[in-house]
Amino acid sequence: MQNTQDLEQRIAELEMKISFQEQTIDELNQSVIAQQFIVDKLQTQLHYLAKKMKDLQPSNIANQSEETPPPHY
Repeated sequence: MQNTQDLEQRIAELEMKISFQEQTIDELNQSVIAQQFIVDKLQTQLHYLAKKMKDLQPSNIANQSEETPPPHY
């Protein structure tokens, strides 16, 4: 009898541990999903900012209208 009770108690403890582990896994999964959303958003913003910065950088070649006339004029 004692052996059966010990076995049932151990099974109950294992079921409880599994339940807590499943809850923890679900919480961690939700955290990873939220973090991935943030990472995706930050990557989009970074690409946008990089494009803006590239567009703002002056070119080494001046526009035709900005060119000074050659000295012989």
